[in-house]
Amino acid sequence: MTARRTFHRLAAGLVAAAALASLAGPAAAQAAAPAFDGPLRVVVGYAPGGATDRVARIVADRLTVRLGVPVVVDNKAGAGGRLAAQQLKNAPAGQNVVMVANPAVMVVAPLVFKDNGYDPERDFQPISNVNNYEFGLAVGAAVPVKQLTHLLAWMKANPEKANVGVPATGSLPHFFALMLGQKAHVKTEVVGYRGSAGVLTDLIGGQIPIAVDTFDGLLPQYESGKLRILAMSGTKRSPFAPDVPTFKEAGLDLSAMGWNAFFAPASMPRDKVDRLAREIREVMQEPDTQRKFTDAKMLPVVSTRAETEAMVKAFRAQWAPIIQTSGYQP
Repeated sequence: MTARRTFHRLAAGLVAAAALASLAGPAAAQAAAPAFDGPLRVVVGYAPGGATDRVARIVADRLTVRLGVPVVVDNKAGAGGRLAAQQLKNAPAGQNVVMVANPAVMVVAPLVFKDNGYDPERDFQPISNVNNYEFGLAVGAAVPVKQLTHLLAWMKANPEKANVGVPATGSLPHFFALMLGQKAHVKTEVVGYRGSAGVLTDLIGGQIPIAVDTFDGLLPQYESGKLRILAMSGTKRSPFAPDVPTFKEAGLDLSAMGWNAFFAPASMPRDKVDRLAREIREVMQEPDTQRKFTDAKMLPVVSTRAETEAMVKAFRAQWAPIIQTSGYQP
């Protein structure tokens, strides 16, 4: 009889423990993954349609499902993305707002504007990198040069003609052109345009011999045969144009990348930032998300919060000397 009572008491204890565990489980999960009490706003500092905007919308669509709240992309164009960053900096702690930003906002602007209005390291928290992009060096199809080494030799022999067009002064392609010149010991005269359309039109028309732009920006004209890409800045060849060599393969030890990443204001609680980092990482691992990025000729990235923080720091270390020694002033 005693043994039977002991058994029943043990069984009752196990049932009670299981019940407590079932109640504690959701509570513990909620503590680890805080709920969003309202819509999440994703700010983009550019007009709709650009690469940063496309990245934001692809991820936002899936975050809506995963977070269980509306995730809305809010385009706040102005001042090259700085206006959006200044607004995000001042977001109250209880506001659900983040930003998708690129190096122009988080690295270049703070180094070249005397009164930038924000400190990228103090005022923001990196959440997750979601997209990388490379740069390409292109010539018009009528230009007979087909190898990078031949072009560099021509640039050294004809410095007065070696103008390099870029989509905008102060842009990453601008500073990559300067980085290229330093690495190749060639003086590059950078000519800034108002967007990629202008520089590509003049490159194809023969008004300018060389151009540097983002690789995805060059691809449509390359695929149509209107220009020739002599090298690209990735550490390995692009899956979108596998016949284009890297700079290292073409004879110059040079590599560089740009990126689009999510950032939270410094005021956002750490647990919310951590949850967003986990959810975005999960979104970026989904096959459908990967397909949408590659369909748009963009390279998707799966990254943790720690990896994103390290990437941004390494990027600043690589680019800051180039930007500062260029003497560029807006």
